[in-house]
Amino acid sequence: MFHDRARIFVEGGRGGNGVVSFRREAHVPRGGPDGGDGGHGGDVVLLCDPSRRDLASMRVSAHYRAERGGHGQGANKHGARGSDLIVPVPPGTTLEGLDGEYFDLVEPGQRATVAEGGLGGHGNKRFTASTRQAPRFAEKGLAGRSGWVELRLRLLADAGLVGLPNAGKSSLLARITRAAPKVADYPFTTLSPVLGTIDDGERQLVLADIPGLIEGAAEGAGLGHEFLAHVERCRVLVHLLELGPGTDPDAAYEVVRGELAAHGAGLERLPEIVALSKADLLPADEVELELETWRESHLGSKPLAISSATGAGIDALVGAIFAAVAGAAPVEAPEGPRSGEPEFEAEHRVYRPQGAGGFDVVMVAEGVFEVTGRGVEMLVERHDLANPEALSYLERRLNEIGVIKALRDAGFEPGDEVRVGDEAFDLDT
Repeated sequence: MFHDRARIFVEGGRGGNGVVSFRREAHVPRGGPDGGDGGHGGDVVLLCDPSRRDLASMRVSAHYRAERGGHGQGANKHGARGSDLIVPVPPGTTLEGLDGEYFDLVEPGQRATVAEGGLGGHGNKRFTASTRQAPRFAEKGLAGRSGWVELRLRLLADAGLVGLPNAGKSSLLARITRAAPKVADYPFTTLSPVLGTIDDGERQLVLADIPGLIEGAAEGAGLGHEFLAHVERCRVLVHLLELGPGTDPDAAYEVVRGELAAHGAGLERLPEIVALSKADLLPADEVELELETWRESHLGSKPLAISSATGAGIDALVGAIFAAVAGAAPVEAPEGPRSGEPEFEAEHRVYRPQGAGGFDVVMVAEGVFEVTGRGVEMLVERHDLANPEALSYLERRLNEIGVIKALRDAGFEPGDEVRVGDEAFDLDT
């Protein structure tokens, strides 16, 4: 079964903890702190892999966690960086990241980092100062970013075959390509998009058989709603209309055109080739009459009559497809920030404060204050509040960045409780 959607949980690796360590060697008095830093956690990275066909593997395993960073050690040994988790996805995969950024992976080798690993904590060596020569605390590593993201696959095809069920799309694809779609004489034979390649000796084009659309497909009726998105990447549409006793090509045309317009992605503006299929079911004079009637009712249209069974008109249709694709404008990416291009990993990450001061202080109850702000939350998360020396250092840092002053302005008194993120502690400042 073809899977073009998946919802997965991604989690960057947690950063390793810094270590408290002191140099101890014979005949070396007061060796001093030598605790190393923890390594950064690994990232979760999506990789565009042309060997992948769909997103079926993500239905089996929906959780992707990168490796955590190694802990620091004594002798100034830093922990190793956690390995990135590489998740292969097929070309044409799109997703919205955890912060709303847009990723569109179309070229083999493109990478998109969707969950960054957490930063490693500093060892006690980092906190040595003239007034603090033997620090007995270190930082904890931070958790990596995590959350649920939804992936969608939009097939990369130059031309798409559209039409009502049983219009002959699968038969045409099997006739002009080496694809082997299921062909039967009942509606909805094709349950998933099928790709095939056509070659004129100089160029190759990818042709997609889009499952039959019915009236109301854009609102979820039938199977078409699930696969209309695959038409978005096509540069040309080949609209098949069934000929035969009791058929109404004009009515069928209006149904499909209405659903393309209702989808809301500009599909109705794509260049279109109209092909009246199953021409072998009618006498030649009736086929010519149908073509003439179509030209009169759709001025400017140049319909083709084809038969996948006999091969009549197939060469002309293939030539028209190549000509239309060559003259079509390149497909534009959807609106929004585009990402996914190969990029270098930044050595340093910058956290910019939001709003005045980068934090907010609110009294939530008598003697209880809550401080919000990513920078302050990260600072508190890094330290072991059960360690008096670490808590004293934290209080000094909060005073330096203005949090203590903001607390006092809000009515804080020494001994009141302060909540930051998931932590709650008393401050005597």
